Amino acid sequence: MKRKLITLLIASFAAIHAADPIRVLVWDEQQPQQKEAYGERFLGETIAAHLEKQPGLSVKTAKLDDAEQGLSDAALDATDVLVFWCHRRVKDQDDTRMEAVVKRVLDGKLSLIALHSAHWAKPFVRLMQERAKADAIKALPEAERATAKWEFVNDAPYYKVIGRAARITPYVEKAESGVWKLTLPQCVFPTYRADGAPSHVATLLPQHPIAAGLPAQWDIPQTEMYGEPFHIPPPDEVVFEEKWDKGEHFRSGCVWKIGKGRVFFFRPGHETYPIFKQAEPLRVIENAVRWLGAAN
Repeated sequence: MKRKLITLLIASFAAIHAADPIRVLVWDEQQPQQKEAYGERFLGETIAAHLEKQPGLSVKTAKLDDAEQGLSDAALDATDVLVFWCHRRVKDQDDTRMEAVVKRVLDGKLSLIALHSAHWAKPFVRLMQERAKADAIKALPEAERATAKWEFVNDAPYYKVIGRAARITPYVEKAESGVWKLTLPQCVFPTYRADGAPSHVATLLPQHPIAAGLPAQWDIPQTEMYGEPFHIPPPDEVVFEEKWDKGEHFRSGCVWKIGKGRVFFFRPGHETYPIFKQAEPLRVIENAVRWLGAAN
């Protein structure tokens, strides 16, 4: 009996480790300011170095200045989960390469993790637009969906700041002509502070795989503040919420199913604070990589 149990355990162990690893690509704009917090490594390289130490993951890095911006068809086809960091050079992102990311997410061949200021990353914005379109169509009476005519309004140029009084996007209106008009999500928010004040994170869905091993409450000693409302389609799940001592709050860990794929947005960040040297944010990314990678 004992020998049989040992044989079964060995077989199980071998099966687990014979499974194909989750293929992760950490993509980073690599702003020079990152060196203030991360020293010789860039932010993306720091995340990748952590993930490389974890079993069952195969990790590569890429950057904006690589050939094909590090997102060639071959690179994307060899990736299960794309971890994406950008900030200052969003307009330099090549539309063709970013659409290649979007297509693979919609087809269920790739998952996207957008970090902090990647709320303005071209793939994230485009995927939020696609989710907004799907939500708008689904909200119509079923008999109208096939014949409804649509106008999509994109009033969200990158780096356009909005005020608190702005109508929250996305939203739908019907014109007198009978055409439905969808104003697409701006993927931005009315207020932010890069003063390094601490945030207090609440784990709202402790049973969610992305929250595995994380406490109910935890702090980030230095971070940039983003303040709601966040102009995005309603997430399927909000795993984390952040609050600040001055009263702001933000949905800081959001999950969407878009097409056949998934997107996770994780808010904490800023390139001059060492957030991705802290155990809890790194655990969030690792958990998200595993959960999203298993879904592909």
